[in-house]
Amino acid sequence: MKHTPAAAGHIAMVSEHASPLAALGGPDAGGQNVYVAELAGRLARRGHRVTVYTRRDGPDLPSRVRTRDGVLVVHVPAGPPGPVPKDELLPCIPEFGAFLAACWAAEPPDVVHAHFWMSGMAALAGVPRPGVPVVQTYHALGTVKKRHQKAADTSPPERARIERAIGREVSTVVATCAEEVLELTAMGVPRERIRVVPCGVDTDHFAPVPGAARPASAPRRLLAVGRLVPRKGFDRAIRALADIPGAELLIAGGPEQALLFADPEAERLRKIAEEYGVADRVTLVGGVSRDDMPRLMSGADLVLSTPRYEPFGIVPIEAMACRTPVVATAVGGQLDTVVHGVTGALVPAGEGPELSAVVRELLADRGRLARLGEAGRERVLARYTWDRVTDGVARVYEGLRSAPSLSGGAR
Repeated sequence: MKHTPAAAGHIAMVSEHASPLAALGGPDAGGQNVYVAELAGRLARRGHRVTVYTRRDGPDLPSRVRTRDGVLVVHVPAGPPGPVPKDELLPCIPEFGAFLAACWAAEPPDVVHAHFWMSGMAALAGVPRPGVPVVQTYHALGTVKKRHQKAADTSPPERARIERAIGREVSTVVATCAEEVLELTAMGVPRERIRVVPCGVDTDHFAPVPGAARPASAPRRLLAVGRLVPRKGFDRAIRALADIPGAELLIAGGPEQALLFADPEAERLRKIAEEYGVADRVTLVGGVSRDDMPRLMSGADLVLSTPRYEPFGIVPIEAMACRTPVVATAVGGQLDTVVHGVTGALVPAGEGPELSAVVRELLADRGRLARLGEAGRERVLARYTWDRVTDGVARVYEGLRSAPSLSGGAR
């Protein structure tokens, strides 16, 4: 059942580097873009006035765009009107915040929802005080990134300090999984101001595709999906393939296939496949469109999601929605979404023989694969549709709009 808001309101979303209009697959375009686009669109269709503020990253972009759902996307002039890696955007944030302050001075929104830590900075700089609550969704935490990437982390050194400050100042932090709650409380964010609302998936689009299943005589197909970056762990899937005879591995992500030769991570993965003697069984298919992804997932025997860390991880629930079981590393949101032995399997994040052993065991039992796939689809329908996610976020907004602090007390 859809949750009906008590009253429509003006919701401002701030998503400084992740535009809801962006084409997915680039280095800074992924799950956050989908989250903002889906949540904003559904809130607008429920009668809310929704404005998304994102940085102008192209000289020819119009200042405002209205989506088919009725969401107004405002391209904020902050920094150069061209692409800037998100880890280099911090100097642009004061200008972004000043633009928001000018927009909201005469007509403040009812609630501001900031996506990513720098959006939180801009939102807090822009809101008229007191009276406008700010909700923060980090999408990824700098403390976690630093712990796993160490010296390879390109985040600004101030990130962790600023994230802590934001968490203590905003009205509510919306976490996407249980592991994130532990990180937030360790940062000093009061537990009573944290709400958990997971990410979602479009279950009409991501659904089993009739006729996608491959013949029983074909090699068993493993599929890994995501941006071509080392933390996604595609190298681990390639190494495991050496101990999984009779299977092939498709890796979908990155630029289109014709441009993969110039991608450094693609080249690294090719060399690992050659080193482990599986180059003839590994195919880097390049970027796959959203339209084509359900068929690709539906045609796989298993989807492997093996990141070293993952704030939430949208790929497992997309695969489960397509009735394809998932083998995932036991990290981040995958601990919540993949139920070991029910919708797939969880394996340790470190290197070891567990991945190949689990995959061999599952591939040996087609009946079990079918049962896991059915259970995965049912779990997604019960917990991870975008309508359910929107219900959860709308309840957070409504609780803030009716809170005593909105009548003039401190946030």
